[in-house]
Amino acid sequence: MSFENFRQAVQALAEAGWLPSALGWGFAVNAMLAGLVVGPMLGGLGTLVVIRRHAFFAEAVGHAALTGVAIGILAGEPYTGPYGALFGYCLLFAIGLEYLRGRTGLSADTLIGVFLSMSLALGASVLLILAGRINVHILENVLFGSILTVNGTDLAVLAAVGALVMALTAWLYNRFMAASFHPALAVVRGVPVRRLDYLFVMLVTVVTVASLKIVGAVLVGALLVIPAAAARTVARGVRGFWWISVGIATFATLAGILLPMQFDLPVPSGAAIILVAGSCFLICALIRALRGDA
Repeated sequence: MSFENFRQAVQALAEAGWLPSALGWGFAVNAMLAGLVVGPMLGGLGTLVVIRRHAFFAEAVGHAALTGVAIGILAGEPYTGPYGALFGYCLLFAIGLEYLRGRTGLSADTLIGVFLSMSLALGASVLLILAGRINVHILENVLFGSILTVNGTDLAVLAAVGALVMALTAWLYNRFMAASFHPALAVVRGVPVRRLDYLFVMLVTVVTVASLKIVGAVLVGALLVIPAAAARTVARGVRGFWWISVGIATFATLAGILLPMQFDLPVPSGAAIILVAGSCFLICALIRALRGDA
């Protein structure tokens, strides 16, 4: 079955009342398919982000993406998908930050603050140059996500990134965990900790960039952190931690996409997704408190 046939089948089921009526629109089907990739991808990788204490780094990459978009448009890329500049700039941002983290003696949050400030200053300067050439709504879509603009190219990029990230994460998950909990012991056991550190920041970067149109640059880091933080409050072990995080992230993504369309709410998809994820976190925190765990 081709993608177009699948989309028509989903729309037919929505029109017949078997699925929510919002899925009667083609763009809504595109957005839901994207959500089925974004949710598990961010939820699974988010467990490592929380364990490795990279929450601030994930937020910084999301904000750096705005500068990547501005550079892409300035270089002549289409404003609907400046993926070359986005991936290129954000990967340079992440690799440069990781390189200096191990060679300057500065704390990670200090370096991230320096890099983020410089990146935002560069982005603001480029945006001023482009002020007369772009529509402000383009920037709103980048900052907060826009399901209306998800197209076949975006789905293809998401699918490729999702397959790569999930495969690498599943293959190297135990090594990532070992390098996170006890780096010195991991080195003794032959785990290439520094290489894994570089690989990890690159995975976080490509996931962040690929998810921009659904969640938005401002909020994509939050979806990496909140489901994993919620899962950690109630999970009994590593396996449960991973599955609960994936479940919450997937549910939040799909609900955040569908609810504003279903009830005609003027809420950006990214904001709705984070609000649902935040509600899940509060519920999990309450369960933890009522359970009486230390």
